[in-house]
Amino acid sequence: MSQTLPDNERIAREFFAALSAGDYPRLERLFAEDAVWTVVPVSIPGSGDHKGARAIADDFRGIRSTLFVDGDPKLHVTNSFSGGPWVAVETHTVGRLKNGATYDSHYCWILQIIDGRISTLKEYMDGGYVSQQI
Repeated sequence: MSQTLPDNERIAREFFAALSAGDYPRLERLFAEDAVWTVVPVSIPGSGDHKGARAIADDFRGIRSTLFVDGDPKLHVTNSFSGGPWVAVETHTVGRLKNGATYDSHYCWILQIIDGRISTLKEYMDGGYVSQQI
C-alpha cells in the first residue's frame, strides 16, 4: 500500500529536491516573499538570518557556489514528519568541496509552511564539522 505525504511534507521535499538540483528559480517560488531562513550555528559562513524569497535563493546560490564544486552538495531526505504548518526534516548531505575535501554531514531542518509557501526555515547542523571542512 502506498502512503501519500501530507501537503506540507510534500512541499518540504520539493524544497530539498530544488536545492539539491541547484534550481534557484524554483527554490525562490517555494518561499513566501517575507520568508526568513536562519542558519543556526553562528561560527560558519552564511550564519544568521536571511530574509525574503529572492535573497534566500541568491544566498543559497552564493554559499553553494563559494564552497562546493558545481552540482554539489546533494541533500538526501532520510526522515520527515509534520504537524499543522510545521515540518521537521532530517537530511544526509554529501558533496565535494572546492578545497578537494569530501563533505558528508547530517542536518535537521524545521520549516513552517503557510498557504503552500515556506515562511520560516531553520537549518541545524554540526557547525564544528563545517568549520573543519572549509
